[in-house]
Amino acid sequence: MGAFDNVLLTVDEAISDLFGQWNVHTTAIVGLFVGLVAYQISTRRDPDTHPLLLARQAQASAVRHEGESAVYRSQAAPHGMPLNAGLNVKDPGASKWSRGRDGDLRDIWRQAVAGVQDDGDTKGATGRLLTVLGTENVTEHALADITRQINLIGQHVANQGGNRVAIYLPNSVELLVTLFACAFYNMTAIILPFDQPDDAVLSMLRRSAADTVVTAPGSFPFDTVVKNYPSLRQLVWVVDEGSSHMDWNEVPQGTGGSVNVSTWQDIVGDYPVDAGRDLPPYEGQKDPRDITVFWQAAPGTTEEMVRFTAANLVSAVAAQIFAIPTAQRMGPSDLFLPADSLANTHTLALTLAALYSNASVAFNSVAVGANDLAVATRGISPTILVATPAALLKTHQETASQLSSLIARNLHWLQTRDLTQKGVMPVASLLTRYYDRLRPALGGTPGKLRLVFTAERVGAASPPLSSAVLSDLRVYTGARIIYALTAAKVAGAAAQTGFYDYRVFDDAHSHFGAPLTNTEILLKDTAEHKTTDSLSKGEIIVRGPSVAGNEAALGVVGVIRDDNTLAYL
Repeated sequence: MGAFDNVLLTVDEAISDLFGQWNVHTTAIVGLFVGLVAYQISTRRDPDTHPLLLARQAQASAVRHEGESAVYRSQAAPHGMPLNAGLNVKDPGASKWSRGRDGDLRDIWRQAVAGVQDDGDTKGATGRLLTVLGTENVTEHALADITRQINLIGQHVANQGGNRVAIYLPNSVELLVTLFACAFYNMTAIILPFDQPDDAVLSMLRRSAADTVVTAPGSFPFDTVVKNYPSLRQLVWVVDEGSSHMDWNEVPQGTGGSVNVSTWQDIVGDYPVDAGRDLPPYEGQKDPRDITVFWQAAPGTTEEMVRFTAANLVSAVAAQIFAIPTAQRMGPSDLFLPADSLANTHTLALTLAALYSNASVAFNSVAVGANDLAVATRGISPTILVATPAALLKTHQETASQLSSLIARNLHWLQTRDLTQKGVMPVASLLTRYYDRLRPALGGTPGKLRLVFTAERVGAASPPLSSAVLSDLRVYTGARIIYALTAAKVAGAAAQTGFYDYRVFDDAHSHFGAPLTNTEILLKDTAEHKTTDSLSKGEIIVRGPSVAGNEAALGVVGVIRDDNTLAYL
């Protein structure tokens, strides 16, 4: 017998011995091993983004000046290239490869009406505008009717001598219409934060030199303003259906009849049905006017008035569109809900970005003051949401209090591990169905929400959100969460976390990611905090086309972390 035959005999005896000792326990062990291997192979998913892209999220300038850090920019807007200043609007007949205009608010509404321009299945698709009243009353507004209201309201206010129009309304279609009417008919829009004390409203009107107010009855201190602010010349009431039978055009005695009072419904209803259907032509239109907003700081302090150019705002809109990866950008299949005030330029820029992207937009006037996302999303199923940190923190606390069982805590741990270690969003499975009943009820159809925007407001005493809380909220809601840093003189956001950044750190306040494509950030030395070659820290300075005056000091101290993200020190 040769050596090879001996090897075969040895192998045969080993196999015979193995199967001779096979029993039910061996079967269970092998079955478990095969099952584990099959599960790992079938459920394996590549990370949503490459880890190296998270390790260096911003690009530092090659040199820095004394007393300052290097200048940090988004990786998508490297040094030597211009920052993102506009929407790249292509006029009819322009070459596909030519550079477009930066655009302004008028181009945003034209795009919303025209629909998707790119070739594909969604070509020509438009979004919808919805008003949510309660749990079942959802009203859809035809875009053609909104265009008509823009024209009729704009013409009426302009013909009555309106020049500086204060908008004192909750989140609503009428707020948006007035904003676009000011843009198309060459008036300055002044957006006042809603539900303010009488003296605060009077102060904001005086400082902004408003001559026209568009507001709702019951919320505007008419008598106080008329008696103490003689510059008011025109008032437009936005009256709900239940009060439309009353005479709102009458001016109370003692006011001298100096204020021209009318109602929104009368202005729109007095014209023929076909009037105002076409937008003013692009040819010959004047340069857009500025937009004035008021930044609400800590309670008890006077609101800061900030004047943004149309270029500032459109740059903020363009940066938010570009900040979302191409495959995940807003589109006709999305329903966008701003549950934060449109008086904040961060919320306003995102809402305008949704309109420009032909997403549907819903307005709920009670969403802002409630700080309750379940109330804000009642009656609809948004896919994209703008929420305050306070509302998100409340949602986190309520949901975490329900995770008391061992099974729920372990399922939460498994889904958190997918986020933080594997770099992927958790997906629905048979294993997680038990966990689904504990999730917050956000919208009428669970699981549709895919993206949440929130922002820290510098100096406004916003509750801090840690990276652990943000991670928990991603698991609870099943949506990605973007956390931004916003400030008074920056339209939109100065910096915000990456779309695919799910990392968790030992922090009390999460970092704010990298600058957007329209901003650059540097840190200037203070008496206590100075930049060295190994550590960049100091007062946060923001520059770019979305910044009022092109540069603003935020008045807070920040630090650039090892991954080139911005955080509070």
